[in-house]
Amino acid sequence: MTDCEILIVGGGMAGASIGAEILRGGAVDGNVILIEAEAQPGYHATGRSVAFWEESYGGPAVQPLTTASGPLLENPDPIFSDRPLSSPRGTLHIGRAESAETRDAFVAAFAASGVDLRSVPTDALAASVPGLRADWTIGLAEPSCADIDAGGLHQAYLRAFRRGGGEIRTDTRLLSAARDGGGWRVETSAGPLSCRTIVNAAGAWADVVAQACGVRPVGIAPLRRTVVQLRVDPAPPAAMPVVMDLEGGFYFKPEGAGRIWLSPHDEAPSDPCDAAPEELAVAEAIDRLQQAVDWRIEAVERRWAGLRSFAPDRLPIYGRDAHVPDFFWFAGQGGFGIQTAPAAALLGAALLTGQPLPDAVSAIDPAPYRAARFG
Repeated sequence: MTDCEILIVGGGMAGASIGAEILRGGAVDGNVILIEAEAQPGYHATGRSVAFWEESYGGPAVQPLTTASGPLLENPDPIFSDRPLSSPRGTLHIGRAESAETRDAFVAAFAASGVDLRSVPTDALAASVPGLRADWTIGLAEPSCADIDAGGLHQAYLRAFRRGGGEIRTDTRLLSAARDGGGWRVETSAGPLSCRTIVNAAGAWADVVAQACGVRPVGIAPLRRTVVQLRVDPAPPAAMPVVMDLEGGFYFKPEGAGRIWLSPHDEAPSDPCDAAPEELAVAEAIDRLQQAVDWRIEAVERRWAGLRSFAPDRLPIYGRDAHVPDFFWFAGQGGFGIQTAPAAALLGAALLTGQPLPDAVSAIDPAPYRAARFG
């Protein structure tokens, strides 16, 4: 039997980040173990992200987490990284004439947030996206958007977790857990463990983990998102912004010489699994791109899919379960889990350890994200 104070289930961005922040704060008296079912942490959603930081992505309720994470990505604490983990990109939201109401509602939703949204004249759109078809006449720039080094961020958290004394066990799946006195007895595929608190950072498997622990699931729904890498002609400018359809039909960004990453912005319900792209979704992505630009597609070089996992209200879940206080939820982070990771980890670690909120997130009200809302 191996004892630990905290057992983190899931080695993706969620588990790695909260683990690093728990140990950095020095508020835990005892060992912290992170278990990951796969052979390597970050195999699923974390390793398949299109990886950009955009303040408006996820909506106004998520925006405070994203905004607070921006400076932490641009100038990370040296304990994590000695270089920036984000770089300027910018976003251009585009639409046809019928998207005027959608644009206005979008701007109104963020009017009080401080998010910089700027109208782009029709005649200036082609300068940002060469080859944009003439019927795309509405443009809204979000210049603060940045690329994220998602792999670098994840590895920085894993390194910090190990340096802080945390232990990572891969190929270790949680099978069941039961309350045992003042803690938990946990059965895993690699043998039993005992711990005082379980942190559920299992992404698409968060409800599965809860059920295995005898905790009521909250209704986290994994949704499949498809991405394809295309080689196109003419080559898009390297500095081209992320281009997003105001109606949610697609987004794309340049990724190397003559290449883009493209998504049809799909959200297909899925069981927790090793997600794979469906041919129909790939075809829809290409069709929607060709309706927006006149580029010639030379090759479909890669295609992949990941699961974005949402709670019923599409907000993240941070905090102790309403009925089982030693079960801590850190899940439901949808498609914004990478871009909100620095702030979310600070917030989650403070809620778990009972410490005051750090300055970087002190202005964020954690109440909308607390797990107890599903009590």
